[in-house]
Amino acid sequence: MNPRLQGTLNILLLLIGSFIVAVSFNIFYVPLGIASGGVSGISILVNRLAGFEPAYTQWALNIPLFLLGLWLLGSRFALKTALGSFVLPLFVLLTSNWSAPTDNAMLASIYGGIGVGAGLGLVFRGRGSTGGLDLAAQLLHRFTGIRLGLAVACFDGLVIIAAGIIIAPENSLYALVGLFVTSKTIDFVQTGFSMSKVAFIVSDEPDRISEVVLHDLDRGLTKLGARGGYTNEERTVLMIVVSQGEVSKLKQLVKAADPDAFVIISDTAEVLGQGFSLP
Repeated sequence: MNPRLQGTLNILLLLIGSFIVAVSFNIFYVPLGIASGGVSGISILVNRLAGFEPAYTQWALNIPLFLLGLWLLGSRFALKTALGSFVLPLFVLLTSNWSAPTDNAMLASIYGGIGVGAGLGLVFRGRGSTGGLDLAAQLLHRFTGIRLGLAVACFDGLVIIAAGIIIAPENSLYALVGLFVTSKTIDFVQTGFSMSKVAFIVSDEPDRISEVVLHDLDRGLTKLGARGGYTNEERTVLMIVVSQGEVSKLKQLVKAADPDAFVIISDTAEVLGQGFSLP
C-alpha cells in the first residue's frame, strides 16, 4: 500500500478506535464505577472521590507521561502516541453525557470490555497508542528490566485493588471481568475468527507425505532438518500450515502415506503469505 494512504488509514483507525473506547467507557464503565485498570480506571476513581470529569484526569496524567516518554524514549515514540493521548480524552469529554443502556454491573463489565477491546484493537491495527499507563509500563520495563506484560499487569492490578478499596470490593471483581473481556476482544480484532493450524510431521516417508500434501491437499510445506533425541539420527520434519477445515483431510493423507508418522497439530493465531490473508 502507498505509504501516504497507509498513514491516512492508520490515523482513521486510531480515531474510530478511540471513539469506540470513549463511548464504551462512558456508557458502561463510568456509571457503575468499573475501573478496569489504566489511566481510564484512575479517572473513574478520581471522579468518585473528587467529582472531576474523567477526561480532565486522563489529560492530566497522559500529558506528563507523554512528555516523559518523549524525553526518555525519543521522537519515534512520540509519533505513535501523541495523537491517541490527546484524542481519546477529547472523545471521552464529548460523549460524557451519553446515557447508560444498563444498570447491571455484570452486563456493563462484559459489554464495556467488548467495546473497549474492539476500539483498542482498531487503534493497535493502525499501529497507534492511546498512551496512559502503557507508557509508564514501557518506562518501567526499560529501566528495571521487568517484562513489559508484567509491568502492565502490575499497574492495572494496583488500579483494580484501589477500586475495591475506594468503591467496593465487588467492583474489583467486575473490573477483572472487563479486563479479561477486553484482552480477548483485542486478540479477536487483531487476528479474527480464522484460526489456522500448523502441523509438524516426523516420518520415515517424508517424500511420500510431501507428495500427497502438495498434490492432493494443494498446500505448500517446509522441510526442517532435525536430529532424533534418542537415536541421534538425522530426520526430516515437515511443517504444514492448513485451515481448520483441512485438518481432517491432512490426517487421512498422512495416515495413508505412513501409518507410523508422528504428527503434532496446534493452533496458530495468524498466517500471512501465499494462500493465506495478507495484512
